[in-house]
Amino acid sequence: MRDEAGKRNRGLEGLTGAVRSAQVVAPCSDLAATMDFFIERLGFRVDAIFPADAPSTAVISGHGVTLRLERTGGDIPAPTLRLLIDRSALPAARELEAPSGIKIEFIDANPPIEVPEIKQEFVVSKPRGADAWATGRADMQYRDLIPSRLGGRFVASHIRIPEGGPVPDYVHYHRVRFQMIFCKAGWVKVVYEDQGPPFVMHAGDCVLQPSEIRHQVIEASPGLEVIEIACPAVHETFADHDFALPNDRFDPDRLFTGQRFVHDAAKEAKWSPWRIAGFEARDTGIAAATNGLAGVSVIRGSGEHSGSITHGGEFLFFFVLSGGFGLRGEGLGSHLLRQDESCVIPAGVKFELTAKPGLEMLAVALPPA
Repeated sequence: MRDEAGKRNRGLEGLTGAVRSAQVVAPCSDLAATMDFFIERLGFRVDAIFPADAPSTAVISGHGVTLRLERTGGDIPAPTLRLLIDRSALPAARELEAPSGIKIEFIDANPPIEVPEIKQEFVVSKPRGADAWATGRADMQYRDLIPSRLGGRFVASHIRIPEGGPVPDYVHYHRVRFQMIFCKAGWVKVVYEDQGPPFVMHAGDCVLQPSEIRHQVIEASPGLEVIEIACPAVHETFADHDFALPNDRFDPDRLFTGQRFVHDAAKEAKWSPWRIAGFEARDTGIAAATNGLAGVSVIRGSGEHSGSITHGGEFLFFFVLSGGFGLRGEGLGSHLLRQDESCVIPAGVKFELTAKPGLEMLAVALPPA
């Protein structure tokens, strides 16, 4: 038996200096209750939780132990100890099993972001009342605008904080390909790494959150509403308890994984003609900040103008901020979208938009349209 164990462990001698951290995977049937027990009664703290709109996994730490709580059902298997290893030192054998049945897993400490292949489809989202909202991270309420997630590639959320006041948030960051937040109603006080003191986002303002930029939501007005879009749909949110915001460094031109932070203020808007006559657009600067990966615009119409365009990119999303618009196209049918309703247009489709009185809508496209 000892010889067999020696064969299995061969090649692991150099791991000692490469281990970055360790996690004990602990399945649980009720994630929220389990987190409350460890945090409130035992003094643990949250290190990561995801997905934000319907948490199923949380990493908590305390007393020198890090637990990865994973919501599951049925029989509870033996715990697993996960060792996060520098990629260059990962062994060929990625699993071991202790005599007690505890599994030891060797995992890449900084894996590449996995972006699932997109599944193109036409999506129309309309509010369905109170049942459409679910409680997510930091007690924020989420409405899912793309239930299918287009195969796991994109998530779009309508997020609100009805009561307002201080937000129970902490310094954190996300590992994403793309993420933006648009303030639809109310105001929210936030702070970002290397961007100076905290600032207030008002209705109509937009930010680009590059991957791994540290940030924190501090305070919100009653009735705050934001629209958030991210790729991929399921992405990790990591707490950084050792990083204090605001930090001393001010570097608004810094690149975070190839993207620059953007805070676009509606009060400084400059409007220009859009792709359809009678429509105007306000560019947020996100296309330039992402080096052409994504574009975010606010579009408005004057009168009942209409015109046809073809979407040839990866992703095109519209959210009605006020007024409404008519939409029709081959294979899409005919639709009237009003305030708080949204749609995703599949690639390769030619469609017609007709502006209704008071139209103002958010448009997000990858690549910029």
